[in-house]
Amino acid sequence: MCGIAGWLDTTKELGDRQKELRLMSESLKRRGPDEHGEYIRRHAALLHRRLSVIDPENGQQPMSTLYEGEKYTIVYNGELYNTGELREELKQAGFGFGTSSDTEVLLKAYCYYKENCAEKLNGIFAFAVLEEGSGRLFLCRDRVGVKPLFYHTYPDGLIFGSEIKAILNSGMVKPVVDEEGLNELFFLGPARTPGNGIFKGIRELLPGEYAIFSEGRLQTRRYWKLKAHPHNANENETIEKLRFLLTDAIERQLVSDVPMCFFLSGGLDSSIICQTASDYRKRHQSGSIDTYSVEYAENRRYFTSSLFQPNADYEYIGMMAKSAGSRHHEIVLENEDVYQALYPSVVARDLPGYVDIDSSLLLFCREIKKNFTVALSGECADELFGGYPWYHNPEILFEDCFPWSREQQIRRQVLKKGLLPHGEEYVREKYLDTLREADSLPDDSRIDRRMREMFALNYYWFMQCLLERKDRCSMYSGLEVRVPFCDWRLIDCAYNMPWELKAYGNREKGIIRKAFEDNLPREIVYRKKSPYPKTHNPVYHKLCVHRMNEIMNDKSRRINTLISHEGVKEIAEHPERVNSPWYGQLMKAPQILAYLIELDHWLESYNVEIAI
Repeated sequence: MCGIAGWLDTTKELGDRQKELRLMSESLKRRGPDEHGEYIRRHAALLHRRLSVIDPENGQQPMSTLYEGEKYTIVYNGELYNTGELREELKQAGFGFGTSSDTEVLLKAYCYYKENCAEKLNGIFAFAVLEEGSGRLFLCRDRVGVKPLFYHTYPDGLIFGSEIKAILNSGMVKPVVDEEGLNELFFLGPARTPGNGIFKGIRELLPGEYAIFSEGRLQTRRYWKLKAHPHNANENETIEKLRFLLTDAIERQLVSDVPMCFFLSGGLDSSIICQTASDYRKRHQSGSIDTYSVEYAENRRYFTSSLFQPNADYEYIGMMAKSAGSRHHEIVLENEDVYQALYPSVVARDLPGYVDIDSSLLLFCREIKKNFTVALSGECADELFGGYPWYHNPEILFEDCFPWSREQQIRRQVLKKGLLPHGEEYVREKYLDTLREADSLPDDSRIDRRMREMFALNYYWFMQCLLERKDRCSMYSGLEVRVPFCDWRLIDCAYNMPWELKAYGNREKGIIRKAFEDNLPREIVYRKKSPYPKTHNPVYHKLCVHRMNEIMNDKSRRINTLISHEGVKEIAEHPERVNSPWYGQLMKAPQILAYLIELDHWLESYNVEIAI
């Protein structure tokens, strides 16, 4: 994994922008701490920060090659999981290879297939290829959106980067948030509308989208999205296919030339990955795996069961570590540290985010990076296979709104009266846009049609928020995290699986439980879904209340032009009255205050101009 950035301008001499290019590159250093490179011509600049994972000796970037009289240069962030197959295919077409890196394979795949190469790739990636003679630039993002790629266009020019900060450091984009951006932050956040970069003038390539910049103009095209087709397999065939696809995805992602470990929560998804990886290593006599879990100081004392978090993780983690024969490491986080890490979490995302869920992951990844460079994690199974309560509660399932943010009242409560008057309508339109995106078949039943809609909502929104969190919080410490459940073949299979099969045995993720019931301890297979852990210690709430009071007492803070002090104080003083989460399953009173603290830090540290 790496950080990439670039700048094309058909009229300006980019050699005169050395300072800005240096700042753009340095802003991505955390993503790629091992090496840096640049490719600068009169009207084009490509920048790269490398995290060495595959072929550390020969995978330097930017990488160039000549093909049929044209010079092609690539900057690439990601991993290809079908490198071997693609390399053999290109060899048959006459290409030779001087390295074992997937970067060279990707570059030559583009030379040969041009934009059609995107459909041949299995992996997580964002990359750019410059054709020097024509000045044409190709940008591409993986089907699922695991790796980010932001951009800004202006007359005759384009700037792009793995993170927003790279674009801001060009000096060509001012940090401005307008009414649309504020609607995103206050009524949708921490989620974002697909493609929306919050800052005015900054966009993001959609999952499964590529773009071509030529002669001063940018054109985009979706090369992949969720598509409905008939499911013709019977129960046994479906189980066998699912077992094969997930096992294949995991095993493909075990390739690395640097140390690798595994996230283990004691839940079904991470347990499948850990057990599969352990079994694979045993077959290949390559030793035991290392697993990591996260916990908060005194959480066992303060934990309370809820609908969304019915039980704690620690007992199941020990059981699973024993089953996989792993060397297990528990990282225990202090609540003060989790609170303090809210601030670098904003820098990691360039936006307010998932508050302590972000900050704890940031600290967790920092500790893991001391010994490992690559990790595998179990994200996204819940979105794909019906793991959340809103898939199974009929009242929520057919409620005509985003299921993880059902009530706008708490969001309106924190805003000054009269501000953002169309926020609710803005959310409604985004919801309906996503339903229109949900492809279906004419003979879908009512439940299957709604499940396709729910899948699309989770896939394009909730899942993207989690993937953004995983990428930014891990790459902030130069840790590459791979997500086997995001294999596009698995996603296509899940989208077209009838609900009665997916919810096998009337259970959340029932079909996965059935497919892997012989691989795991029974207690793990049939454990009720429990989300990523949060802190239950009241000290965290007290820290957030104290800081929020400091912010509200400082009239110079930009956030005070936006928020209602009375509404915020109500949340701080009566947290028990916050009945519906702000977002997801666990963002209650402490997390709402933390979100406002992050918003304040973002406004001040990025010197954001509020344009309303």
